[in-house]
Amino acid sequence: MPRTRPNHPPSLVVMTTFAESPADILGRLAELRAADAPTHGGHVLSYVYDSGLSELDELAASAIRAVQPVNGLDPTTFTSVAALEREVIGFARELLNGDQDVVGTVTTGGTESCLLAVKTARDLWRAQHPDAVGRPRLLAPVTVHAAFQKAAHYFELDLELVPVRSDGTVDAGALVDRLGDDVALVVVSAPSYPFATLDPVGAVAAVCAEREIALHVDACIGGLVLPFWHVADGSELPAWDFRVPGVTSMSADLHKFGYAPKGASVLLQRGRDRQRAQFFATTRWPGYPVVNSTLLGSKSAGPLAAAWAITRALGRDGFAHLAASCERATRSLVEAIDAIEGLRVLGEPVGPLFAVATDESVAPERRVDPHHWADAVRELGWLLQQQPGYVQADRSVLPNTTHLTITPVTESALPELIPALIAGADAVRGVPRIDASGLVAALPLDGVGELDSETAWAVLQGFGIGGSSGLPPKQAPLLALIEALPAPIAERLLIELIARLAEPA
Repeated sequence: MPRTRPNHPPSLVVMTTFAESPADILGRLAELRAADAPTHGGHVLSYVYDSGLSELDELAASAIRAVQPVNGLDPTTFTSVAALEREVIGFARELLNGDQDVVGTVTTGGTESCLLAVKTARDLWRAQHPDAVGRPRLLAPVTVHAAFQKAAHYFELDLELVPVRSDGTVDAGALVDRLGDDVALVVVSAPSYPFATLDPVGAVAAVCAEREIALHVDACIGGLVLPFWHVADGSELPAWDFRVPGVTSMSADLHKFGYAPKGASVLLQRGRDRQRAQFFATTRWPGYPVVNSTLLGSKSAGPLAAAWAITRALGRDGFAHLAASCERATRSLVEAIDAIEGLRVLGEPVGPLFAVATDESVAPERRVDPHHWADAVRELGWLLQQQPGYVQADRSVLPNTTHLTITPVTESALPELIPALIAGADAVRGVPRIDASGLVAALPLDGVGELDSETAWAVLQGFGIGGSSGLPPKQAPLLALIEALPAPIAERLLIELIARLAEPA
C-alpha cells in the first residue's frame, strides 16, 4: 500500500530544549524592529503603504498563516495557489480594463513583473527577427523605474533612455522618433515614480501598434489607484490601460496601493501566446518537470493569499474609497507645499505621489534646498525620500528633489504633518545646497579602476561614511556625494555600503 503522511503527524522526537527560548527570540526581534522606521501612522512617506485599516492587517496576517507551509512552485500539488492567483488576476484585469484576451501572473514584486515583461519582449523579438545582428533595444523615458535598467542588464538589451522636460514629462514624439526594427520593447509609466508624470500612453501606443512594437505600461505604483483618480478640474485621466490599443503588457503592484504585504505584484499580458513566452519549462533533467511562470521556483504563497484576501475584503468600492482619501490628502499637501516660500511641487503630478524642488524664482536667501528640508523634517519625526539631481543625455539637468508618497492614513496625519513641513522649511531656508565637488576632487579617485571591497570601504570612510558611525545622521551630504561622483564610482560605493550593513560582525 502507498505510504501516506497526515497533515499533522504525531511528533516522533520531542525537543526538550531550544538553543534560545521563543520568548528571548521574539524579544530580540522586537528590539530590532524598534530601530526600524515606523510602518504605520503615515510618518514614512515612501516604501510603506498604510491603508489605516487595522482589520486589513489582521486579515492579511491570517491569510498568510493559512498558507504558511504551501509552496507556490507547484499549483498541481497545492491547488489553492492556482485558485488564488486566478481570482487576483481576474480582479486586476477588470480594474485595468482588460478583456478575455488579457491573462497574467502574480509575481513577487514590481521588479520581477518588470523583469518578466522585458524577458518576454526580448524572446519574442528574437523569434521574430531570427537573422538580426546585434542586441535589441529597450526604449523608455529617463524617468522609467530603475527595474528596467536591471532588466536590460540581465537580459542583454541596449537601454536607450529618452530625456524628459524639466517638469518630468516626456514628449511622445521624442520616443516615437527613436523607434526602429531593433526595438524589442517600449516602456512608459503610469505614473513615473520620481516625478509622478503620466506618460503619453495613447500617442506612443498608437505608433507602436502600427509598427508592431511591444509596449509595456509600468503601473506598478499607479495600477490600483489611478482607476479612481481625477485631474485637477475633476475630469477623468486620459486612457492609460488596456483600453488603449497597442498596450501589450502592464504591471501593477499589489503591495503598494493594493495594501498587501511585500511582495506581490501582477504582470498582465495581452494574448495567451505572448504570456506563454514568459514561462520557463524543462523536462531535460532526471528530476520532476519544471514549469515556472516567474523567475522564482519555490516561493511563498503568503503574499498572494494576503493580496487575494484584501481584494475580496475591499472590492472595487473599497479601493475607490481609499483612493479618494489619497486624492484629498495629496491635493492638500500640494497646496500646502506650494505655499511654502522657497519650495515648489514639480510639474503637475498624477496620483498619490509627487516631488518637491527648490523654487528658484525667489532670492537665494529665501530658497529651500529639498534635501536639507527632508533632513529637517526627519528630525521632527517624518521621513521623506531624497532624490539626487540628474544630468540627462542631452546635458540638461533634472533638479534634486524630495519625494512624497501619500497613503490613506496620510489624511488623518495632515494636522501634524503640514506644520512639520513648514517648520522644516523655516529651519533651513537660505542654507545653500551642498557642493561636494571639492571633497570629491581631494580624494585620489583618478585611476581607481575597478574598486575592490577594501578600497571602496576606505573611500567611504574618507567621506565620513561607514565604520562604527554607520550612515550619517543627515542624508543631504550623502546625496550630494552621489551627485558629484561619476555614476560607476557612486554605484560601486553604494554597493559596498549596503553590503557591509549585512555582513556578520
